[in-house]
Amino acid sequence: MRQPFHLVEFSPWPLLVSFSTLSLPIGMINMIRSNNISLLLLGLATTALISFLWWRDVIRESTMQGHHTTFVVKGLKIGVGLFIISEVCFFFAFFWAYFHSSLAPSVEIGSHWPPTGIYPLQAFQVPLLNTCVLLLSGVSITWAHHAIEEKQLASARDGLGVTCLLGLYFLFLQYGEYQETSFTISDSVYGSCFFMATGFHGLHVAVGTTFLIVCFCRLINYHFSSNHHVGFLAAAWYWHFVDVVWLFLYISIYWWGS
Repeated sequence: MRQPFHLVEFSPWPLLVSFSTLSLPIGMINMIRSNNISLLLLGLATTALISFLWWRDVIRESTMQGHHTTFVVKGLKIGVGLFIISEVCFFFAFFWAYFHSSLAPSVEIGSHWPPTGIYPLQAFQVPLLNTCVLLLSGVSITWAHHAIEEKQLASARDGLGVTCLLGLYFLFLQYGEYQETSFTISDSVYGSCFFMATGFHGLHVAVGTTFLIVCFCRLINYHFSSNHHVGFLAAAWYWHFVDVVWLFLYISIYWWGS
């Protein structure tokens, strides 16, 4: 019986990537408790390798074999949307913890916010530059999106390349910011909330930048057209989500919280 949906063949990647991602939190705990990073590095390497191979198979299914019909593309878009909603819930937990602690500071932290002994970063220095970088990256990826739809692939490459560079620059600035902080993740609830929220956001920026670099490589190999670029669309949605989360982080933690 013919039907418009793509029935995926047997693949080893879901099972293998579940084991490799399981090694990441275990490796992180092992690094914190025993100062041994071997398991964490192994998990990072295997996750990156399996992701590459899985991406390769999906690209072959969509671009080379033509399995991504309009029905499949619609399902992929819904899946990406639901994934982004789950990410919103993930960051909502961090904001809940932050405002729960900051709106009613307990006696243990000095009954005020920021807690006693915590000297937060200046909101109008590197954090403001980071905000400008991400906002500019949102503009450049929108430029690339419209260029693809208008069949201007050279312009799309320029816009997407700028977005990738801005993502890497943001990570560089955040690393330098972490080097300048006068507190650590173990310094009061402020340090825990700050590094958990901004650290996971940085991780999402790293994943999003990797996603965009893959899209850039596909773009220069002519995998995208004006009516076939769902991979790029998913990356763009994810990147806009990362931008919006950073705006909330900047306003709540860096500006209001300081």
